[in-house]
Amino acid sequence: MSGHSKWHSIKHKKAAADSKRGRLFTRLIKEMTIAARTGGGDVESNPRLRLAVANAKAANMPADNIKRAIMRGTGELPGVSYEEAHYEGYGPGGVALYVHVLTDNKNRTVAELRHILSKNGGNLGETGCVGWMFHKKGYFVVEKSATSEDKLLDVALGAGAEDMREDGGNFEVISTPESYDRIKAALETAGIATAAAEVSMVPQSYVKLEGKNAQTMLKLMEALEEHEDVQNVWANFDIDEAELIEAS
Repeated sequence: MSGHSKWHSIKHKKAAADSKRGRLFTRLIKEMTIAARTGGGDVESNPRLRLAVANAKAANMPADNIKRAIMRGTGELPGVSYEEAHYEGYGPGGVALYVHVLTDNKNRTVAELRHILSKNGGNLGETGCVGWMFHKKGYFVVEKSATSEDKLLDVALGAGAEDMREDGGNFEVISTPESYDRIKAALETAGIATAAAEVSMVPQSYVKLEGKNAQTMLKLMEALEEHEDVQNVWANFDIDEAELIEAS
């Protein structure tokens, strides 16, 4: 699977750069708003909101912005009403795509996603066509230079991780969504830096891409993630680290 974890670490670095342009803040505000609307505004009793707030704080979002986003979700402040949706489809080489959006106009969003996919070697599929290939998991990427395998294994499994595996220059740690907060806290306490940490849709199997298909897939991912309504894109491609680094 060499290169899968590398993609996630590159994506997180790009997200940090996005925050300077406000794109990351927009996504985080949407997520906090919908999380508060669906599960209430109490961070302690709403796991989805707790994660969204933690991500907002990690991105250095001002506390007032966080408070207003939550209040819009609970209806204490007026705001745009977003709908949550998931779209499934295929990329170059038969790669499975699972796209999470928050939108105020589903018809517009789905038309724009269809255009992006068709322009970049992909297509939208029917609901359920690839969703079965993904499981919702806590997902962490730790560079091998950050810690030893024994230490990471001890900390991660002790905090409830389900699995740990090697991926080129990285380790991947997989957990249930419920164990995410506990493992993240344990890694921080142990001084183990993560290159990526998220509750993710983790694929069960991977499609190896090379050459033109690999480059087209990366362009498709970038185009999807640039869309203002797209919160997350998950895909089961595996691309060599060298090609990922060159493309980044």
